[in-house]
Parts: sequence; C-alpha cells; structure tokens
Amino acid sequence: MHRRQKPSAPEHKRDLAAHGGALSMSHNDTRSFFNFSQLVLSAGHLKSPPVLKHSKITYFEVEILDMQSKKQICIVDKVSVLFQHAGDVPGSHGASPQWYPSRVGLQLERNGPYLKDSINIQSLAVSSIITLYFTDLGQQVGWTTFFLTEYTGPLLIYLLFYIRLSTIYDQVESTKNFRHPVVHLACFCHCLHYIRHLLETLFVHKFSGGHTPLKNMIKGCAFYWGFTSWIAYYINHPRYTPPSGNHFINVTLAHQNNSGSKACFPSPTYNPFTWLFLLVSCPNYTYEVHDFLLLTCKG
Repeated sequence: MHRRQKPSAPEHKRDLAAHGGALSMSHNDTRSFFNFSQLVLSAGHLKSPPVLKHSKITYFEVEILDMQSKKQICIVDKVSVLFQHAGDVPGSHGASPQWYPSRVGLQLERNGPYLKDSINIQSLAVSSIITLYFTDLGQQVGWTTFFLTEYTGPLLIYLLFYIRLSTIYDQVESTKNFRHPVVHLACFCHCLHYIRHLLETLFVHKFSGGHTPLKNMIKGCAFYWGFTSWIAYYINHPRYTPPSGNHFINVTLAHQNNSGSKACFPSPTYNPFTWLFLLVSCPNYTYEVHDFLLLTCKG
C-alpha cells in the first residue's frame, strides 16, 4: 500500500497561495459584476443609436429677370421642390421691400400667363436653372375690400341726393315742390339693393383669388359711383315727375289678352300712351329714351 505523502512546507504554502489567489480573483469578479449591474440599472434602457436617413432633395437655381428690360434682378440658390412654389420664390421680392408676394407677377415666358402659386417649381424645370420673368402688378387690394368700397359708395351717394343738399339743389324749389311717392320708393329699393350686396359680400361670397390690382377697384368705383350720382340727381330733383308712358306700357304687357295662338302681341287701347303699339312692338324702351331726354333737358 502506498501512503499519501504530505506535501512539504514550501509546496503547501504555494498551494494555499494559489487557492487563496483564486478565491480572491473570484470575489473581485463578483464585486465588479455587481457594480456594473448597478450602473446599467441606474442608466435605464440601452437605446440603439438613431439611424440617419439620407433623403434626396432636388434643388434648383431660379433666375429672376425684368420682363421689360430683361435685366437680371436676382438669383435664388437652392430652391427646394418640397416647399417652394413659383408664386412665392424666396428672394424674388427681397431686392425691393414693396414687392410683396401678391404684387409679384412671375412668367415662364415673356407675354405668357402669370404663374399661379399652386404650380410646383419641379413641373417648370427643364434643367437645374429656371428663368422667370418678373412684372410688378402694382398695389393690390383684397376682394372683400374691393366690393365693400364699390357698394358702399352708391348707398351713401344716393342718400346725399335724397335729402336734397343745398349744395346740389335749390332750397326754394326743394321746399316748395311735393315729393312723389315714387321718389321714396326708388330710394328704398336702391338702398335695399346695395345693402343686400354688402351683406352677401360679408357673409355669403367666398373669393378664390386673394387680391386684385388697385386700379381695378378705382375703375369699378368710378362706374358705380358715377352712374349712381347721375341717376340720383334726376330722380331726387325737385322738378321730377314720374314717367307715365312706360308705366302704362308695362301694365298693357302684363294684362294682354291671350287668344291661344303662339304669337300674341298687345294692341293699343283707348289710352293714348298705348298707341305706340301701332309703330313698335315694345314701346316701353321708346318711352324710357323719351323720359331720359326730357329729364336731361329739365336739368
């Protein structure tokens, strides 16, 4: 039988040192792992780095030329098709502050149609460089302002003639002559007509185009205000007499005898104002011209 030999003292110490070193290493690994776990838990969930998406955006170079002189106004670099439109190219109104977007007119060709704001620049591009012609459309006003100004004028102007201002009519004639009921009726109908237009402009109508040149509003106001003054002057004149011939013609047309045939024309009656039916089929227009000339001569 073999007897187990006890290790010598140096060997025994070496084994203990090795065993103790192993124990010490295992204890240190446990402590470091515990510390690492605490660090991870305190930091929260680990997030993966965001993935960068590379998007391809096409850019264009827009050259703005004056339509009349063909001189270069400005060049706009890096115009993206994602957010820029032809009617509002950045920098097209930067050379002069008064060129706000609604005043700028851009054309792809000289004497061509103006580009709309909804046209994408990419649809115009043949190459990376786009040439547009600039036109100053002048001072712009909104459509709501346009119609409110156009319709408010006739309403107020007619009332000024209706009250018979001393600067317009002779005060002696105004106080002496009696107003016919037709004058009051005409004022009521005229005011009702334009009040309806004003209410429709404010609450009913919706305008697609945002602006119009100021010169168009001046033309419209000159037409409406001028003709209102012309009509109101004669209707509210102290020597005004309502036209009778036109009234009787309209009454005859409204109460004509229907004989059953397709072609039925009114015939003159005992009333002398209807005798013009012997000459023309609708003499109401003839009386209107006659009354207009008569009132003009009186005025």
